Amino acid sequence: MRTRGWQGNLPQDADEAQARILQAASRCVERFGLQKTRLADVAAEAGVTRQTVYRYFSSVNEMLSAVAAAGADDFLDRMGNALGWVRTADDAITETIIYCLHALPDEPALGLMLRLGETEFFTREATSSSAVALGAEMLRRLPVDWPAEGYDESALDGLAEMVMRTWLSFQQYPNHPPRTDDELRTFIRAWVCPRTPPTDGR
Repeated sequence: MRTRGWQGNLPQDADEAQARILQAASRCVERFGLQKTRLADVAAEAGVTRQTVYRYFSSVNEMLSAVAAAGADDFLDRMGNALGWVRTADDAITETIIYCLHALPDEPALGLMLRLGETEFFTREATSSSAVALGAEMLRRLPVDWPAEGYDESALDGLAEMVMRTWLSFQQYPNHPPRTDDELRTFIRAWVCPRTPPTDGR
């Protein structure tokens, strides 16, 4: 790493260098928008060359996915604290969807993908394997006895995909006039929560 790079403040190691690039990427997305953020913008924001950024990320999409992932643990911790009272699968499904509808658009990392007019990237990613894994981790962190509720690991992954797809649908196509949270709870419990959990995940 050159001393004239990094705005004269060299990172101590590769982990710090990567973290600072991600911080620069987050600021660029906030400033320019998701679709208009270029790798050159991030390099300039971090005070490095494009070649330095390529040392850590092979593409803009990989870098933006890492920006979202960097905020995932903090988000999951806060969600787990907010929903610490949840004990049943139906409550977990319902409250996870509602919590995400309220919280995700304002998340400094994950919410970057959901800003008005910039949803195409996240729409494709929301049902990817990494997003489903995030959904599964949301459910696992809740104090629910999933085996007792009828969900093995495979079924929990399937449930996570359903939760992510349902949340995305409500996010992209909200009701007019909007439902209250209680009205949404009634709807989700009636039409989304499965009556018989599939223990084989199908």
